Amino acid sequence: MTALPRIAIVGTGGTISGVGKDRLDFYEYGTSGRFMKVDELIATVPELPLIADIVPVLYKNVASTELGPVIWLELLDVIHKTAASDPTIAGIVVTHGTATLEETAYFLNLTVKCPIPVVVVGAMRPSSALGADGGLNMLNGVRVAASPASKGMGVLVVLNDEINAARDVTKTSNFRVQTFISRDFGMLGYADADTVKYYRKPIRTGAPDTEFNVAGLTDLPRVDIIPAYAGADGALVEAAVAAGAKGLISEGLPSGSPSPAQNVALKKAAKAGVMVVQSSRSGSGRVIDDKVSLREAGFVAADSLTPQKARILLMLALTVTTDIAELRRIFDTY
Repeated sequence: MTALPRIAIVGTGGTISGVGKDRLDFYEYGTSGRFMKVDELIATVPELPLIADIVPVLYKNVASTELGPVIWLELLDVIHKTAASDPTIAGIVVTHGTATLEETAYFLNLTVKCPIPVVVVGAMRPSSALGADGGLNMLNGVRVAASPASKGMGVLVVLNDEINAARDVTKTSNFRVQTFISRDFGMLGYADADTVKYYRKPIRTGAPDTEFNVAGLTDLPRVDIIPAYAGADGALVEAAVAAGAKGLISEGLPSGSPSPAQNVALKKAAKAGVMVVQSSRSGSGRVIDDKVSLREAGFVAADSLTPQKARILLMLALTVTTDIAELRRIFDTY
């Protein structure tokens, strides 16, 4: 009899493990503060031992709004130690709240060094709710992590039977189960009832083949996002610089432009040595790096990254360089 693949499930909390007051509690469950530990969550899906040898890894039980760079670095260490401690582990699944799921997934895609698949899953309905989607998402995440076809795909996000690349996927709806979408490029494949099936492969560099080594770090350089809107002044730029920001993401008006007053403040910040990356609030399409206005200002284009993912890449990039040409290469690579 063929041995089942050994899959570790790392719990961080979030809606997937949330417990509400009753089966119709779809949105107030967070006030209870009750999140199941990962071993409890695994026990709610008795089919899991039929498809894999599951290794529960207890880490956090919090809402994903609490996660950020410090916890990302801790989670990365947990993933690396889990993989290193047991060479028989074939893949790792991270259960996660959906509010910041795409950010954690992209951070891991840029920093995980172990060669086994890493899959991030979540849920749009708490475990206690009627029609809860977390159990199936977790089961499908295990199937994807165990699939040999997932190797070399970078960190993956699995919800609603769909497999998406961590770089491209974003949450697009507050409550719908089909919320995680890769707008410009589409999903990579499906976790269907009969099989895990891929139809394309990301070509942007991802885990485990990136240049970022954050071992030993307890935090990342501060990078703030500056939203653009009609009539915006430079106050947020100035406040971020005063707070110690080493980099700024300009979440520009489509197709990637700050307001005139913001532009003045951002140029001043760039001249003072703060790295500025220009993104767009549109949620789709590239910011073109070759624009004369960007080059003259000393800004770097975010390409097709959302502002929140451009922030993560800039934080990591600042651990290795502050050279503008190198930053442009990094944003063109990842």
